[in-house]
Amino acid sequence: MFPLFDENEPGQGIAWVTLSLIGINIAVFLLLQQAGGDNQFTYGFSTIPAEITTGRDIVTSVPVTIGGVPYLIPEAPGPNPIYLTLLTSMFMHGGWLHLAGNMLFLFIFGDNVEKAFGHVRYLGFYLIAGIVASLAQVYSDPQSILPSLGASGAIAGVLAAYIVLFPTNRVRVLFGYFVTSVPAFVMIGVWALIQFVNGFASTAISAQTGGVAYMAHIGGFIAGVLMTLALKPFVQGDVGPHVVGRAF
Repeated sequence: MFPLFDENEPGQGIAWVTLSLIGINIAVFLLLQQAGGDNQFTYGFSTIPAEITTGRDIVTSVPVTIGGVPYLIPEAPGPNPIYLTLLTSMFMHGGWLHLAGNMLFLFIFGDNVEKAFGHVRYLGFYLIAGIVASLAQVYSDPQSILPSLGASGAIAGVLAAYIVLFPTNRVRVLFGYFVTSVPAFVMIGVWALIQFVNGFASTAISAQTGGVAYMAHIGGFIAGVLMTLALKPFVQGDVGPHVVGRAF
């Protein structure tokens, strides 16, 4: 079930923070990560659980064995203090598909949440959700030296806010070969269920399954729900009971 666009509140204006976040992610990917190529910035500024738990920056390649196969994990100097990677990693991506998928989700769902929270509160919400997501991934495997990067943890928080604030908004989705509309709680609910099932199943094996940091998604989503419930009394006046509108 792949989202194409959603319903927006009429006259909500331009989602400046959402568009700026998308622009920053694209700029980091193209200019600093060299469009996903192997480079010092990507290795140094991704979140490495072992770096966070020890407070020590790993600057040389480390040999590991995964599934009986030996690998050499590249590492590079990161920021000082190394804990800043909890923030920097949420603006980095592992490839074009990783970037495109995350930015599409943020583009579709971020504007309504930004309108509900207001620009400044929404930015703080996004950053906190992303940091909590990174910490959840660290907690799932604190000694891991596998890099974790991507905006998906923060975007999971945005999806959580959307399902709390706009559960009945219609979302146009691609379902197999068909295009149809479903309520937001169905589309996002299915996405969340997949994250929880795969995330808790993967903890018995490793911190990641198939390169996807499910525990970061879970952490970001839970943080998003809790923060939205705490903030809802302050934004409820901006959230209508029914939304009919156009694509963002």
